[in-house]
Amino acid sequence: QMQLAESGGGSVPSGGSLTLSCKYSVYRGHSMGWFRQAPGNEREAVATILSDGRTSYADNVKGRFTISRDSAERTVYLQMNNLQPADTAMYYCAAVQAGTTVQFLVNVLPYGYIGQGTQVTVSS
Repeated sequence: QMQLAESGGGSVPSGGSLTLSCKYSVYRGHSMGWFRQAPGNEREAVATILSDGRTSYADNVKGRFTISRDSAERTVYLQMNNLQPADTAMYYCAAVQAGTTVQFLVNVLPYGYIGQGTQVTVSS
């Protein structure tokens, strides 16, 4: 059974940086990803990383966020730079169907695994 545990959220000023971590229990070739959800908003995919290391990003985080995986540590990271107030949300890690890229991440969430989330707050 896949289990995911996020950490690393916090409060930062605009322009600041945070690195989120997602420790996973097992790996069976899933596409790993991050999505976020702010109060009153729908889920928004942020980034994914495939089993072969290929990454994909939402347009509004490209150039600012970087997703990576350390297989030995069974951890996926989301490095977030130049954070803006619009990035404020609960961030969730997900393990979903192999091959899923960012544009399809939200659609397959019901069939995958999701962590408990970590809050990111960016002040102006």
